[in-house]
Amino acid sequence: MDHSPLAGQGPGSGAQPAPGRPATPPEQPPASPAKPAPGRWLPLVATCLGTFLLLVYATIVTVALPRMADDLHAGFGALQWIVDVYTLALAGLLLGMGSLGDAFGRKRLYVVGLAVFTLATLGCGLAPNAQVLIAARAVQGVAGAAMFGTLLPLIGLTYHGRDRARAFAVWGAVAGAAAGVGNVLGGLLTQFLSWPWIFYGAVPVCAATLVLSVKVLVRDARTPARIDWPGIVTFTLAATGITFGCVRGGERGWSDPSTLLAFAVGACALLAFLLVERAAPHPMLPLALLRTPAFNGLLIAACGYYLAAFGFLPVLSLWLQNGVRLGSLATSLVITVQPAAFFATSALAGGVLRRIPARWAIGGGTVLTGVGDLALLAVQPGSSWPVLLPGLVLTGVGAGLVSPVLPALAMSAAPPEHSGAAAAAANSARQLGLALGIALLGTVFHRYVPGTGDGAPPGAYAAGLDAVFLLAGVIGVGGGLSALRLMRPRGAAR
Repeated sequence: MDHSPLAGQGPGSGAQPAPGRPATPPEQPPASPAKPAPGRWLPLVATCLGTFLLLVYATIVTVALPRMADDLHAGFGALQWIVDVYTLALAGLLLGMGSLGDAFGRKRLYVVGLAVFTLATLGCGLAPNAQVLIAARAVQGVAGAAMFGTLLPLIGLTYHGRDRARAFAVWGAVAGAAAGVGNVLGGLLTQFLSWPWIFYGAVPVCAATLVLSVKVLVRDARTPARIDWPGIVTFTLAATGITFGCVRGGERGWSDPSTLLAFAVGACALLAFLLVERAAPHPMLPLALLRTPAFNGLLIAACGYYLAAFGFLPVLSLWLQNGVRLGSLATSLVITVQPAAFFATSALAGGVLRRIPARWAIGGGTVLTGVGDLALLAVQPGSSWPVLLPGLVLTGVGAGLVSPVLPALAMSAAPPEHSGAAAAAANSARQLGLALGIALLGTVFHRYVPGTGDGAPPGAYAAGLDAVFLLAGVIGVGGGLSALRLMRPRGAAR
């Protein structure tokens, strides 16, 4: 990219453009960072709380799946959709919600999304069966996309210079850690209360975040622009069709007509999306970004590291509870090793990451998550939970290297008028990677361990987990190496 090469830039740079800054200045310009004011970090607290809430629900149900299966009489396919429909809605609508935020106002859309998210979370806890729970989770995902598509632009409008770099680094750490922390919270609440409390417990937090956001977030000006409805629809259909095909293929077989139809719809919608964006006067995602090797490398890494680090957690939870016979709390404590490694890496390596080329943090961290998956191949028929520790540490460290750097790097990848779209594309790739990872790895595991795996022989568990970890490891290592190659500085020798 001629105007802003990705290699060598990191979140410590103060030159990142504001994400999707409107042509008209904000109604209330933010205070200068040179004059610290009381409460100047409250907007960051509000956005980080919203980020944590919407991302923690991508994984908080993982440890509760066996309890949900018993209480709701849900099969393996329903359990997959309880996890995957949320992430699918989040990934599929994220780009479109960013465009709607430009048209209607980012604070307005964020607050509306947070209010709907609160009601949908309450609905999840009250769900009497798996079908209602899946529907409520879908609404959660739609509302989460409205929040996620506006968070980075709101931070960019509020903070400048070094404060902006710090804000993006904190936001990236919160976003990356939420996936791992969700498993811990889910295990604690399921063990000591019941699985509905993983939803009930968040309602007061959602309400408090809503009140804080209304009071402290910057009120941005609306930008008159045409909404790219064809782009929103085609991208959503593409993401939905591909992921549905993965889930259906594991349930009914890859040659089943519904599986083939889903993949066909996804492929056609993806082609339609590219054609629509090419002809649109105000495209949701400028295709010029996709013709930049460095930006493509960023998207590959965003998708690959999230898939490799967190996509295997649902099946790992099933093995720990139904195979090793750990309780919900013990399972969550084992999985806690991963977010602990993530937090430690983000805290200790923050200063180092600002002094090294960003491609090494992004690509190298993604490779390390894949290596961590391969370390998990040590699981054997007679293994117990300690065998997981090296792999969980490595995947946590790898994710901790990538996540804090990703948001600022994505925004620096595009000129100011498209920085919001670039950030939304990177976040969409990350969430789509998680959705596809849960679907793909879940279907692979399902071929060896049918149903929820309760009572399956140890050999079946070991074979299923080995297949899952091998696939995740190959994707992680391959994605990281691809990112390192694509994000090389221009003019580098072959």
